[in-house]
Amino acid sequence: MEPIRGNLYSHLTAKERQSISFPARYVWERGRLKGKVLDFGCGLGTDVAQLKEKGVDIAGYDPHYAPGFPTEQFDTIICFYVLNVLLPEEQAAVLMDISALIKPGGRAYFAVRRDVQQGGYRIHRVHKKPTYQCNVRLPFKSLFCNDSCEIYEYQPYTELHYGGTSVSPFFTLGERREMLVETATAFAIYDKYPVNPGHALVIPKRLVANYFDLSWKEQAACWMIVNRVKSIVEAAFEPAGFNVGINVSEAGGQTIPHVHIHIIPRYAGDVPEPRGGVRGVVPEKKEY
Repeated sequence: MEPIRGNLYSHLTAKERQSISFPARYVWERGRLKGKVLDFGCGLGTDVAQLKEKGVDIAGYDPHYAPGFPTEQFDTIICFYVLNVLLPEEQAAVLMDISALIKPGGRAYFAVRRDVQQGGYRIHRVHKKPTYQCNVRLPFKSLFCNDSCEIYEYQPYTELHYGGTSVSPFFTLGERREMLVETATAFAIYDKYPVNPGHALVIPKRLVANYFDLSWKEQAACWMIVNRVKSIVEAAFEPAGFNVGINVSEAGGQTIPHVHIHIIPRYAGDVPEPRGGVRGVVPEKKEY
């Protein structure tokens, strides 16, 4: 979660508190902080310290106050009052980070403000720097909501809809799909029949067959995830190159009626002659 140019002072909104925050107390009192816990965007770390005193196995991460991005996955992640001070593209990056850091079967809890009267930039009254704030609504299960805040529970999309073929034909019973990363509107999984090791698919959450019927926001979300998946696959498999493409309609080779973008890692020697790449969809036109 790196600060994006134009929103350099989001960390200045972190508050110094002496007591545990309401969302942290809410999830702790209800026994939802299970296993290894991460406070993502922990700010000055008050909740981390308070929850440790209560016996919670918790670590904190904040790009400004507790840097060093986590290298392991967690059973539970909390992310309180972070998204409200981030631009939309930063919010999406946080959702991708958290979805990748959750263990299978894990949960994340988000708290967002509900009392922002006017979204946008304002001059911070103490630091005298431009800080951003906005209201945020998430497509996750709402556990609590009043005029001040809302608390959501997140579960990976592939687990939440396991076996739900009406949600996506990719979600068939007996096939648990490993979640790579997701945002509010799209997600990524590994291909069931990979062309090469690391072959992944990026899929919008809305069940649409034709890529060109997606809204521009859905398309943008998909391509944001493509960039993140490329980095994940690169780190895990060390490919020498990539092919990225979409099959549209039966004539274009589409066999599953839900939009999906293929990210196919390429390796030296995986085919006798790689020259031409995606032109190979029409074999006799590949070489020119």
